[in-house]
Amino acid sequence: MLTIYSPDHRHQDAHVELTDGQLVAPYENPKRADRILSQIQQADLGMVLPPKDFGLAPILRVHDRGFVSFLQSAWSEWLAAHGEFDALPLNWATRTMRHDRIPETIEGKLSYYSFDAGTPIIAGTWQAAMASAQVALTGQDWLVQGERSVFSLCRPPGHHAARDLYGGYCFLNNAAIAAQALLDAGAERVAIFDVDYHHGNGTQAIFYDRSDVLFVSIHAHPSHSYPYFLGFEDETGAGVGEGFTRNYPLPLGTDWKAYAEPLEQALNTIRHYAPDAVVVSLGVDTYEADPISSFRLQSHDFHAMGQAIARLNKPTLIVMEGGYALEAIGVNVGNFLQGVEEG
Repeated sequence: MLTIYSPDHRHQDAHVELTDGQLVAPYENPKRADRILSQIQQADLGMVLPPKDFGLAPILRVHDRGFVSFLQSAWSEWLAAHGEFDALPLNWATRTMRHDRIPETIEGKLSYYSFDAGTPIIAGTWQAAMASAQVALTGQDWLVQGERSVFSLCRPPGHHAARDLYGGYCFLNNAAIAAQALLDAGAERVAIFDVDYHHGNGTQAIFYDRSDVLFVSIHAHPSHSYPYFLGFEDETGAGVGEGFTRNYPLPLGTDWKAYAEPLEQALNTIRHYAPDAVVVSLGVDTYEADPISSFRLQSHDFHAMGQAIARLNKPTLIVMEGGYALEAIGVNVGNFLQGVEEG
């Protein structure tokens, strides 16, 4: 299997994130991608190629132009106002406040365009996010050229980013950008299958009123897990998109025995949709020792998951999302990729 990788991910190397009321070292850090790459190379899982540059145009097919401009200039504005420390928002436009005016200050813009305080912006954020999107776009381009499965080793991740919002460690929605690019290249129907522990709220929101992209997600129940406010079973789409969002929220402590049945249900939903291609948002934070998650999957379970997804027998782009157990992230991703290859 081809792997697409850019070392530019290392430019997103923040000092802190806000977790449980404390400023702590970020769980989302460059070691994640480095260890995945190392495992791919050690296990000889296929060629590793750099991304091509597709520019901003395919990103703007998914994201708001003003939001993209904000990401491009946020650090320079923050630096001028506050200096070198990581840029984090302070407050948000909640239910009783207005949403129709974009603030003029960088503090206000950070709050307007974000939804959490755990996603710092630093000097290299835009460069890393842009490279991550190009990694996803290059993967979809290889799929269009005839590859059956490609792994886009994206970092930062993307599935929490909405059309004009960042958060959850995500700035640009790599899976959504790739899915839209597949449609623009001629696909009529694309399925996005999100297996990250945390619900892909951004991806769901982007395609919620559309029928040309099916969004299916297996994740921790939002009643007790981030992002809390999307990912419930009764969210099924809107307008022409009604019926094209399917959520499978699962309880804390879910192990493979409890995971396997909803996995097969989700795959049957995708089969019934009959997509031209599948984009997998791969999070391995469902692992039993992940520091910010509460599922109980073991390393060998990711191999079985990959095999099950391969049985869809569709061109498949795998886009890296979450997974924060550094000691196991490489093995877990490698097991998944081997499962896909073996089918």
